[in-house]
Amino acid sequence: MLAVALSLYTEVTVEEADHLSITSEGEGSELPADMTHLAARVAAKIVGHDRLAINVRSDIPVGRGLGSSASLAVAAAAAAGAADPLKEAAAVDGHPENAAASVLGGLVAATTVNGAPVAVELALDPELRFVVLVPNRPLATHRAREALPAQVPHADAAFNLGRLGLLIAGLADHRMLLRDATDDRLHQTARTPLFPESSHLMAGLVEAGALAACWSGAGPSLLGICTAEASSRVQTAGEQLLKDTGVPGRALLLEADHGGVVTG
Repeated sequence: MLAVALSLYTEVTVEEADHLSITSEGEGSELPADMTHLAARVAAKIVGHDRLAINVRSDIPVGRGLGSSASLAVAAAAAAGAADPLKEAAAVDGHPENAAASVLGGLVAATTVNGAPVAVELALDPELRFVVLVPNRPLATHRAREALPAQVPHADAAFNLGRLGLLIAGLADHRMLLRDATDDRLHQTARTPLFPESSHLMAGLVEAGALAACWSGAGPSLLGICTAEASSRVQTAGEQLLKDTGVPGRALLLEADHGGVVTG
């Protein structure tokens, strides 16, 4: 699986305390401030108790397919002193590629081998920018997963693997990025009934100048991959597309983040 780290961030601090306290600001601040909070579960597992003062500040919208859970898990693990934040985060989030992008930055390929996450950094063209359409409506991950078929035809699996090769080549060199590289038969079509406007919005991003467009994770956020030169134009078009389609939301213009997790 592939993932790219974008310029939205989650910051977590963890300190010893007499009892558990969680303060949050920004995205996800409405989550319960108890041991059901992902940051509390991750940090408590690492330090061995829950007498912690945890502060969370996040820019990443929750339930939008933008890796908010993985980013939070990585940040909490690092703040709590984990030796291997990728291992800890992948264990709770279940998506090694999301956690790997948060840990390493840039473009990564990741999977699980013998029960452990394995990640590899890939080349990413510095000319690329990412316009993300973020609908105000969330899409719970369990609903997105339930929409997927239990089995897929061999031809569809082969189709996606072929497109994956094209996508990796195009992300390394934008001159090779084809619109067809983000075609998909395994999850986007199955999930379209959960966000019927998505096909129109993705087509609009490409018509405005994006090189390719796709769902971001399980959605409903949509990703337009474009050059720096076209990025502002695509963002403006994305904002208008949301209005014209009657989908409340935002069009964000983001860069790839190559720093990965930062401690201290």
